[in-house]
Amino acid sequence: MKIKKLIKQDAGFQYVVDNLETMSSAGRRVMLDTPFVADATVLQAEWQRLEEAVQVLNDSSKTHAYNDLKHCFMQLHDLQSTLQSLGMHMVLNEVELFEIKLLANLVTKARVSLHQLGMEEAIPLPPLDEVFALLDPDHTGVVNFYIYDSYDERLAPLRTELRVLQEHGGDAARISDLLAQQTEVQQAVCLRLCNSLANYHTALATSMEQMAYGDFLFAKAELAKRWHLVRPTLSSSIDFRALVNPRLRDHNEELGLRYQAVDIEASAGVTLITGANMAGKTVLLKSLGTAQTMVQCGLFAPAQSARTTLFDGVAYSIGDAQNEMNGLSSYASEMITISDIVRRTTTERLLVLVDEPCRTTNPTEGKALVQAIITILEQRSSVSVITTHYGQLGAGCRRLRVRGFVEDMADVVLTPQNISRFIDYSLTPDQADDVPHEALRIAEILGCDSTLLDLARQNLEN
Repeated sequence: MKIKKLIKQDAGFQYVVDNLETMSSAGRRVMLDTPFVADATVLQAEWQRLEEAVQVLNDSSKTHAYNDLKHCFMQLHDLQSTLQSLGMHMVLNEVELFEIKLLANLVTKARVSLHQLGMEEAIPLPPLDEVFALLDPDHTGVVNFYIYDSYDERLAPLRTELRVLQEHGGDAARISDLLAQQTEVQQAVCLRLCNSLANYHTALATSMEQMAYGDFLFAKAELAKRWHLVRPTLSSSIDFRALVNPRLRDHNEELGLRYQAVDIEASAGVTLITGANMAGKTVLLKSLGTAQTMVQCGLFAPAQSARTTLFDGVAYSIGDAQNEMNGLSSYASEMITISDIVRRTTTERLLVLVDEPCRTTNPTEGKALVQAIITILEQRSSVSVITTHYGQLGAGCRRLRVRGFVEDMADVVLTPQNISRFIDYSLTPDQADDVPHEALRIAEILGCDSTLLDLARQNLEN
């Protein structure tokens, strides 16, 4: 799956992509066409190139050369259709020939900058000096393109006569005839040029894609530097230290609210997470999915350190799955999604993220279904992280609990606005086969009707 589709299933990853500031439309195209990669060799090579690019950004002595390279990226046009036409031996017009000349010029400049940056191996660009020479027969060195007189000996006298007649109001029929002759000669010139340029089609296409890739690579490097992302290492399991959800972190910073990074470890089988409402369980799942998608699309991780394993994909069952358009309830849509995930784990190694499964059906059957989901996924090679409010599941999987409300809250008045300041979102191992009971307390903090809460407490006592 490519980034253009991944952003539709993960709003957090969409936020990451929106913050990748490519300089050109070609760079953005390459970015959106980048696939989710499960090949360790390919990813290691990409992370190495990204690390080299970050080192360039951190080296003040290379700032001038880097700015020159960025200027090349800013001028880059996406010539996919033009180069396809050239490859099919179609005759290009003067505008298209200008674009090819501009590309050749940009590549020549970029090669110099990349050499100064020590990045010529990371972004290899074939030389296009001969292409530029074909489109600059008078050796002017300028990027503008024109059907020069030197391309055909007939052009100079034709244009001279035309200019004289047009300036002095000459015979209209003669002017028309000369214009037709000039067009015919120019078309012949374009044909010869395109035949010659076709020999450089592969070099031009490669240069186009490498320039676009370079734009994307340095956009990733800029983001890594700006967000303090880290290069991941490969392991047999997941271990993110101080994992961050960039979207939520930036949102909290804008509002002046506290944000807490979280450590999370998970390995093959199931990791079950419990915790009170508002304890960040759903955010944790989304953060984990976004981070894994980032690293398998060749970015660095939003964490203080990151060890991870590679998957064939990230599978989500998070949020309200109700689909009014096909008549399915939340429970029906959720079960279809989970069933599909379970089937996929028979042939794919997935990162499975399931948030409070079966919470919208009756508790007895819901609990039985959650037990079945855990039992099956515990036997698979996929890494599954599941949150739940169900207790007494009898699950033999690894269990974690969000620490929840801090103990030192004396003389503190909790409100919906400040409640996050008094929640510890970190995870702790939990051997108990039970879940926190904080629902009434949170409802009270949120200002729910006191009569309702008092009656609920009586029911609980009974």
